[in-house]
Amino acid sequence: MKVVLASASPARLGVLRAAGLDPLVEVSDVDEDGVLTAVRDAPAARQVAALACAKAATVGERLAGSGGEHADMVVLGCDSMLFVGGELVGKPGTVEAARRRWTGMAGRTGELLTGHAVLRLSGGAVGEVAVGHAATTVRFGRPTEPELEAYLASGEPLAVAGGFTLDGLGGWFVEGIDGDPSNVIGISLPLVRRLLADVGVVVTELWKQD
Repeated sequence: MKVVLASASPARLGVLRAAGLDPLVEVSDVDEDGVLTAVRDAPAARQVAALACAKAATVGERLAGSGGEHADMVVLGCDSMLFVGGELVGKPGTVEAARRRWTGMAGRTGELLTGHAVLRLSGGAVGEVAVGHAATTVRFGRPTEPELEAYLASGEPLAVAGGFTLDGLGGWFVEGIDGDPSNVIGISLPLVRRLLADVGVVVTELWKQD
């Protein structure tokens, strides 16, 4: 059975490959702002789950109509945001926004939330769907002003949830985490294993065969 990752994230792809999968990548191009607007009054966990569902559903429906090549597969949709200071935040997008983000969260803790949706295609039709979210507490360090400016200049924090990474340059400024580290990178392996089981797929059967 083929696995499709409905995300352009190289970090998520890297986690899955390191864990024995070799997924195809099909970017959803979902209007994330539109999805968030529709659920803006919902709890933070529901908001990230809604984004994950939208991504998986968009890709699943696209592949379901594309013929026999995609008749039987699972589609993984994910979306991560950081809940810090009572606010749910995504990618900063600009240096100024990332600087404000780090000024506010340095020395504090936040909760990295990732919504997950696993959608199964059977016989070319969308079948079972399983949805969940994972939460990992992140304890942020206090980068010096020169360190923060160097990090901002790298461009890395502009395009990642919460303005930081665990597995890249941002890892220098994370004091520790409580919970699943793969979730902070963007996809929780334990949760995906459980969601796959919910749609009738055993994860070990998806591992690459040498």
